[in-house]
Amino acid sequence: MLSADPCIGEVLLSDEQIQARVREIGEQLTIEYAGRAPLMVCVLRGAYSFLTDLSRSIDLPVEIDFIAVSSYGSSTRTSGVVRLVKDLDVDLTGRDVILIEDIVDTGLTLRYLRRSLEARGPNSLEVCTLLARESADLEGLGVKYVGFTIPGDFVIGYGLDVDERYRNLRYLASYEPQDDA
Repeated sequence: MLSADPCIGEVLLSDEQIQARVREIGEQLTIEYAGRAPLMVCVLRGAYSFLTDLSRSIDLPVEIDFIAVSSYGSSTRTSGVVRLVKDLDVDLTGRDVILIEDIVDTGLTLRYLRRSLEARGPNSLEVCTLLARESADLEGLGVKYVGFTIPGDFVIGYGLDVDERYRNLRYLASYEPQDDA
């Protein structure tokens, strides 16, 4: 049973808290992108839950595409190298793009993605993240929309994982590694 998993630590954000904040961001995006059809670019795999709920909270026609990068592998620490795993299928030229991230931490992945996407000629490019570390330089990274600011604990749930586990949790919890896990 997942709820008895000793690696699942303290619940940091409940499903209700997450859903309320996602609706708020969706309402804000509906207002700010009125009259436009933004392209939401989801950073796989961690942001898929956020993207799904957020897109349903936006009262506009939106398009969705996916990009996948890797900087963690199966570790809880970044390797320091970002690798493109899956590229976009649509042209960004002249589009209003909203990059959907799960978490902004060091900014390594976000810097890589921003350079790559800006080079493709979008009309605008904004970043929307579910989570941001307290230590993240959000202004310097150009992050406009933030769901929650969290401390440095490694977190799991609502799309975030450790070695592909725990993505299906409806809440966000701290990760408590066990010696035998």
